[in-house]
Amino acid sequence: MYTDVVDLREFYDTSMGQVARRMIRRRLRRLWPDVRGEVVLGIGYATPYLRPFREEADRVLAFMPAAQGAVFWPREGPGVVALTNEGELPLPDLSVDRVVIVHGLEGAEQLRAMMRELWRVLAGSGRLLTVVPNRRGLWARSDATPFGHGYPYSASQLKHMLRESLFVPERTAHALFIPPLRSWFSLAWAPAWEEVGERWFSAFAGVTMVEASKQIFAGVARRPQPVGRLILPVPTA
Repeated sequence: MYTDVVDLREFYDTSMGQVARRMIRRRLRRLWPDVRGEVVLGIGYATPYLRPFREEADRVLAFMPAAQGAVFWPREGPGVVALTNEGELPLPDLSVDRVVIVHGLEGAEQLRAMMRELWRVLAGSGRLLTVVPNRRGLWARSDATPFGHGYPYSASQLKHMLRESLFVPERTAHALFIPPLRSWFSLAWAPAWEEVGERWFSAFAGVTMVEASKQIFAGVARRPQPVGRLILPVPTA
């Protein structure tokens, strides 16, 4: 079940939400340092993480599932958000170069249908990046944040799901090592928490991130099989 879009927006307006956005966005940017000339699609509630791509990518889109609701974004300029059915994306085949899913997988009501649609719209050389609550992390155990709602994943569960959906996991990363506390001390030391956690405690990160490519099966030509013996007439003298 999706978290309501109003609750998501209110969370990212808080100090804790702003810190979470910075820490996850920093890791995302390391994975995708250059998206020039590409089409980037955000699924779920990905808008807090799409802004760095707007001036660089050829086009940025944000699709929010109907069960979650949608809000206008960005506040300045034309909106790029669409309210969609997670199993029917209004895009042609092979039309997107990058897809990032945030606050999407853990609440998906039609997970298989959504992943099938993402496979369809993603270009052959495109990349899919999933950001989900880490099953072993503290954030998945706190109802005070959106990361504590829905179905959390371990890295192995997430990779298994991607393989079943015809994606090939390529890279794994983690972020959000600070505890989910609203204290000034905890939030102020967030960058230090990230550096230490990334090096020594990756298993306990708040979110797990897996980048995957699209699995494309190559056709194998089959030799024609004989269906019977061909009998030719014998010429007469």
